[in-house]
Amino acid sequence: MTAHPPLRSYGRLKTRAIKPRQAALMETLLPGLRPPPGPFDPCTLMPTATGVWLEIGFGGGEHMAAQAGLHPDALIIGAEPFQNGVASALRHIDEAHLTNVRVLDGDARELMANLPDASLDRVFVLFPDPWPKARHHKRRVIQADSVADLARLLKPGGALRFASDVAHYVDWALALFLANPAFRWTAEDAAGWRNPPADHITTRYEEKRLGDVAPVFLDFVRV
Repeated sequence: MTAHPPLRSYGRLKTRAIKPRQAALMETLLPGLRPPPGPFDPCTLMPTATGVWLEIGFGGGEHMAAQAGLHPDALIIGAEPFQNGVASALRHIDEAHLTNVRVLDGDARELMANLPDASLDRVFVLFPDPWPKARHHKRRVIQADSVADLARLLKPGGALRFASDVAHYVDWALALFLANPAFRWTAEDAAGWRNPPADHITTRYEEKRLGDVAPVFLDFVRV
């Protein structure tokens, strides 16, 4: 039987012309930030790193760059297929002179497949495409198989944060993470998911409030 590639979990790759400065960074800065093709140990990318973090779908890169600036000892790897977002992230990285960020301009699932077991200390999945139509739910990045892969990649005690302002996607993600015994939800009361975590960084995209509910934050620990 012929193997089929996974369904795309993202929409258009580009919506507008990339600004000249950002286009130049795509040519000069991005090649040196891309993770190597094929299986690799992320520790080799920054041997001095005290931890390895992954952001799946970093949008315009505001959160990723800000976290990298606050945690210079951590290696932060981001994956984003949307080219305008990648270009924006490169601008943030360049302006802040960040050396602890690596960027895959493609599908995060390709990156995850190349990482070894228990290689990540932290994962962020913040405001992913909700694919609101029922027939498109299968395209959501959070599925039973991706949750299982995240469980494989996170170290025991590692942290994962999912955030969304789409009620159905929040319910969807919570059910899938709770169904996997590798994850424990850390919320003890409603404030645990209604209030932004102390270390959360709000982005301009989040502030647009494009969903149908106030942002919900689900924090999990790898058991």
